[in-house]
Amino acid sequence: MRLAKIIACLIVVYILAAFVPKLETVFNVPVNWPQPHYSFERNPIDSSKIYLGRALFYSSLLSRNNKISCASCHSPYASFAHTDHALSHGIDDKIGSRNAPALVNLAWSNSFMWDGAINHLDMQALFPITHPLEMDETMQHVVEKLHVNRPFPKLFYAAYKDSSITGERVLKSISQFMLSLVSAESKYDSVMRNKSEFTLQEKNGYRLFKMHCASCHAEPLFTNYSFQNNGLAVDDHLQDLGRMKVTHAAKDSLKFKVPTLRNIEYTHPYMHDGRFKNLTQVLMHYSSGITQSSTLANQLKKDGIPLSPNERVDITAFLLCLSDKKFIFNPSNDYPKELLFDK
Repeated sequence: MRLAKIIACLIVVYILAAFVPKLETVFNVPVNWPQPHYSFERNPIDSSKIYLGRALFYSSLLSRNNKISCASCHSPYASFAHTDHALSHGIDDKIGSRNAPALVNLAWSNSFMWDGAINHLDMQALFPITHPLEMDETMQHVVEKLHVNRPFPKLFYAAYKDSSITGERVLKSISQFMLSLVSAESKYDSVMRNKSEFTLQEKNGYRLFKMHCASCHAEPLFTNYSFQNNGLAVDDHLQDLGRMKVTHAAKDSLKFKVPTLRNIEYTHPYMHDGRFKNLTQVLMHYSSGITQSSTLANQLKKDGIPLSPNERVDITAFLLCLSDKKFIFNPSNDYPKELLFDK
């Protein structure tokens, strides 16, 4: 009888494995990109773990009321950002204090959150899972729920060769999925590979971008992962001082992590508090809306970045070249619908 159960279990695992997409088990760094910051030695990329992480990312079991998932604030169609609200909405429709950032090319980042409060990707998911305004759950209870909810015991078995579910495995599996979210197939990338050309307007926008923006939004990742005060006036309600909240150092007042501009077309509203609805408002801010303060980025201290209306349009045309539709509409990044058949 015991042997029959073991055989039956192995058959189920084999059948489920047929549904799991066959992904590359080697992390491929795009041509001419720097090496990732993330160390894969303690969490080697594996297709079954990526798939498990994907299932966890879309699972509402990670929240206290079983209604909120990671994808609730990080939609694949918004480059895994949140476009419905300026500030993210969490458990019981509670409103958070910041805009949910895009989750893309995270293997190259050495800190996470707008203020860099998390310094390792494997710990990133723990913050929203346990935060009272986001998922408001405990890792212990998450593990308990996963143990008794299909298809997770089978997915953990497929990924780790045993059905043991632990908090560490949950977090590392979610990391694997987030590590797989590499966006490097935009028109910009095609031009850099000599497979297409910019229009004259895009080319001029690129020239202006390199002149005025690239010091912080450095190619090819379009961020230098630093923390900068970009001249935003303090929100009267939120009173968010940014990086200073973490370091308690006055020199970090009003500094926020420089976001990537990849897929910027899809990640509105913009800034840490979602105050700007479109790119026109963003560029107007840098042209004429800079608030002076002691920690303001050096590049902005001389009245910001003077841009004519035509120059703003040209820069916008270039920024649209950073849209990676292949990534945005990649079904391998979406909810794993095949799991519906395992309920």
